Amino acid sequence: MLPYVYRVTKYDPADRDDSGSYVGAEDTVSDHGAVEAAYLQAVEAFAVESGIDRLSVREPGISSFVHFGAEPPMDGFGLDGLFPRDPADTADSAVPTGFHDGAEVPLDTALALVRVMLRDGGAWCRLEVEGAFAVHVGWDQYLYVGSSSPCEEAQARARALGLFPERMDASPYAMETDEDEIQRPGDDAFWARLGWAVASCQAGLLEETPIEGVSRWHRLDDEALDTVRAGLAPRARLAVWPGLSTDIDAVLGSFPADGLVEGVWQDEDGRIHSAVVDEDDYAELTARIARAGAAALLPMYADERVPVMTAVMPDGDGVVRARWGTDPTPSDRNWAFLTTRALRRGQVVTGTVNHIADFGVTFVDIGGFIAMINIPELSWLPVDYPSDVVSVGQEITAEILDVDPVRERVSLSLKALQEDPRRP
Repeated sequence: MLPYVYRVTKYDPADRDDSGSYVGAEDTVSDHGAVEAAYLQAVEAFAVESGIDRLSVREPGISSFVHFGAEPPMDGFGLDGLFPRDPADTADSAVPTGFHDGAEVPLDTALALVRVMLRDGGAWCRLEVEGAFAVHVGWDQYLYVGSSSPCEEAQARARALGLFPERMDASPYAMETDEDEIQRPGDDAFWARLGWAVASCQAGLLEETPIEGVSRWHRLDDEALDTVRAGLAPRARLAVWPGLSTDIDAVLGSFPADGLVEGVWQDEDGRIHSAVVDEDDYAELTARIARAGAAALLPMYADERVPVMTAVMPDGDGVVRARWGTDPTPSDRNWAFLTTRALRRGQVVTGTVNHIADFGVTFVDIGGFIAMINIPELSWLPVDYPSDVVSVGQEITAEILDVDPVRERVSLSLKALQEDPRRP
């Protein structure tokens, strides 16, 4: 956290009510003129005094809901001309590919991004230099500048420009991590697990989110995994879903009566598209899916939208530097358990019998992970049914026979801790 944080606004602190809300006559959108220029000059003054000439783009995002119509929409979310556009990029979002988490930009580009955000152009990001400087643009022309130095000259410059810098404890737009999120790296272990999921027909579609508000979709098969992996953006969030279905009639028949859904479909050129709609636009989405070669409907509500697994892509050196995470799936929780507990063959663990399946496998909760015991490992004596040896809710002690991180399985044995009665 930076020691010096200032809220820089065009609003006179005297024009606030008892609750701190602004009650003056200033407009809450950019004037595209002298006041906007003053903001940019103030940010530049803070940066120069802090010794900053380059900043990093952090947690970028775009939105088509641009200030609810208060500002006219900007072509390319206001990013055209600031970042190179990949002519081969056919994504529906058409966002310049250089706008990504961790992208370093010179100060003049950073100031242009501040202008885009002041105008509610549809693109947003944090602009930061770790441990030294930060610029966060909030709603209604509130701007927050953080620095490792007090920047007294920059404060005076802001006042001379007609702005009001006020000392704050922290920026309300500082990045906060969610303790419930997981940062599973998209490393070799993840791709090995994904390869197994594809081969076992549990997965067939990858959603890449390089920036907030943008999804790129990739259809997966055994031969495509390396190609897909090589083309993903650093720090992108990944969500793995079951594959698209070629039974278009079944997909069309699965539309709910109402509510939000996301349709994903592959067109005749092999490109994958997606659209989020409610019941008002079901007809348009069904028309598109009806012409598709393969498609799927994904739920939009948090309690229903559970992918097979998720991950965050590392940088080129293999280190995950993205600060955002993903909502954990059961597979992600299994990964977290296996990577933090360092389970090994021969280790003795205790757990509680969670379930006895009809096909004879006993499932045991060993502290948040469900391990398994096959019938032959329950006892040295012949066993017809697991319930002859164990019962649901019973606490047991067992030895680990095998840890399979790819299939996320831990096999246990009760008899390994028992004396073999046949031994003389």
